[in-house]
Amino acid sequence: MKPLRLVIGGGIGSGKSQAGELLVERGFAVLDADRVGHSILSGDHPVALQVAERWPEAVTAGRIDRRALGRIVFHDRDQLAELEAMTHPAIRDGIAGWVREAGRRPVAVEIPILADLLDNGWVWVIIDAPLELRRKRLRRRGMSDEEIDARLAVQPSRGEWLEAADFVIGNAGTRKNLGRALDETLEVSQRSSQSL
Repeated sequence: MKPLRLVIGGGIGSGKSQAGELLVERGFAVLDADRVGHSILSGDHPVALQVAERWPEAVTAGRIDRRALGRIVFHDRDQLAELEAMTHPAIRDGIAGWVREAGRRPVAVEIPILADLLDNGWVWVIIDAPLELRRKRLRRRGMSDEEIDARLAVQPSRGEWLEAADFVIGNAGTRKNLGRALDETLEVSQRSSQSL
């Protein structure tokens, strides 16, 4: 039997990282696709050099300032699409390599967007939370309302996330509630994968 492979998706501030932490507690190897992207943009990765050449105004002291880059691309869908075209192939390769290294362990990848970053055979678990609660969580992370609005404007809508879902978990309650809902989802997912 193949190990379970989960996509943990949902809008910014929905609780994907908290779900990822709970999955680690349950024996999963968990990868945040954003961190793969961040590592690609740091240092001397060829993609980082390409991005720095395209957006020199986002370079500080020879390094890409991700916050400055975000202020540019999250206000312009065309520039965001250009950045994604540069970074997504390397992110896809990074995820695939990580999955191979995980071997027979169940794995989960947290993703912030609906993009072709994964091959087939993944169970999509969408973490859903009310918009105002998500905004509150993001403010606690130090994001301004302007930054929040810019990111929300370029992310998939709630409807798009729900359409992609195999399972939807509401995350407006406690960590314990999220854990219970996640356990129920894992049980159904594992039963379904065994019957294939």
